[in-house]
Amino acid sequence: MVNKKKGILIVNLGSPQQLTVRSIRRFLRQFLSDSRVVNLPRSLWWFILNFLVLPFRPRKSLKAYAKVWTDRGSPLIYLTQDLTDRLARHYQPEPHVLVAMAMSYGKPSLTAQLRKLRKAKCEQITIVPLYPQYSSTTTASVFDAVTTELMQWRYIPELNFISDYHQHPLYVSAITDSVQYAWAEQGQGELLVMSFHGLPDLLTKKGDPYYYQCLKTAELIADQLKLKEDKWRVVFQSRFGKAKWLQLYCIETLMALPEEGFKSIDIICPGFAIDCLETLEEINMANKDIFIKAGGEKYQYIPALNDSDANVKLMLDLIASRGS
Repeated sequence: MVNKKKGILIVNLGSPQQLTVRSIRRFLRQFLSDSRVVNLPRSLWWFILNFLVLPFRPRKSLKAYAKVWTDRGSPLIYLTQDLTDRLARHYQPEPHVLVAMAMSYGKPSLTAQLRKLRKAKCEQITIVPLYPQYSSTTTASVFDAVTTELMQWRYIPELNFISDYHQHPLYVSAITDSVQYAWAEQGQGELLVMSFHGLPDLLTKKGDPYYYQCLKTAELIADQLKLKEDKWRVVFQSRFGKAKWLQLYCIETLMALPEEGFKSIDIICPGFAIDCLETLEEINMANKDIFIKAGGEKYQYIPALNDSDANVKLMLDLIASRGS
């Protein structure tokens, strides 16, 4: 039996290529121009983006990126590449399997990587967006880009698309193992805070399952850790604008916790497969300062799975379940 030529594409959101205002502005323009990301009338958002956001936001973002930038560049890009490389090594004995990384915004682009797989004559392509919980702002955006590109192809390969893995047993156990390891090394705080990226509340009302998948993920983690209800809490970070977003809000919660008697907390971000600006700078730095200034004493951020053995095992299982 002849094996089909298979391509596996690991997809993440993306990041600026360089630590410059120009590079950050280019990235933000592409990211924030996606109608899946910003759900406002196009004409209104065009004005806001070009006259209120892009002239000022890149300089502010530069200061944040500078805090997490390394010799290897943006953590999101090189950590995603590390995970991809580990997966590629697993498939190395199989010359008919190609593994690549792509970014929804920035480089390497989804379009470019899909075309490489086409050039390699892949007959089956598996797309793995690194978003455990499905969202129309992330997962659906990847699907849009993939199908837009494939619509131009004469030959359409067999396509497998991982929509989410928010309650996959290996995912839940990998998160809980990372928490237990942190507790064994640094001690356990009085409360485990599970912080997910925030979204406008309106999206849930329109049918986006993200909010409910986040809650399910959190419940499964808490159950596996055998935590009582008053020992864990779900919050949503990165609120933008004045509209109502998913609650509880992360910052407001962190400011209130010391008054509630929680002086020592552990915080995880189960919606992020890979550490990035949002986890490393916002959660581990800026929000830590907020908690400490509010009267907190100990704040421990537990890193994302990144290229850990557990995450590699999870990815391999997800891929195998789709025939690759």
